[in-house]
Amino acid sequence: MSAERVPQMDALDGLLDKQILDREGRMVGKVDDLELEERADGRLAVTALLVGPGALGPRIGGGSGSIVVRTWVQLTGRSRPDPDRIEYGEIAAIDTAVRLGVSRGRGQAESWTRTRIIDALPGSGKDPDE
Repeated sequence: MSAERVPQMDALDGLLDKQILDREGRMVGKVDDLELEERADGRLAVTALLVGPGALGPRIGGGSGSIVVRTWVQLTGRSRPDPDRIEYGEIAAIDTAVRLGVSRGRGQAESWTRTRIIDALPGSGKDPDE
């Protein structure tokens, strides 16, 4: 989505917590935070969508946010809690969801949850020993 076609919007109401869908309509995650850049005229512009516990924890803040980030790092074995980052230019449309113009696999948080928790549930159709 080029900067000329992007309408001005309240990013808090227009982007945060919206579901992100890729070009095929598959869920990628939710917008947990935003990366902003200050333009020459002093206005802020969104440059990327940040997704996953690495973005949600700092947004929550305080002890609860720290627990979210620390838990995520420990569960995944990652050395840093960096969030998944989706360039703003990959967005094709913003309506009830953020729709990407590209194919994109699930975000790291969603993939980890699906493979480690959902697929391990009895009746999920997945063999936990595979």
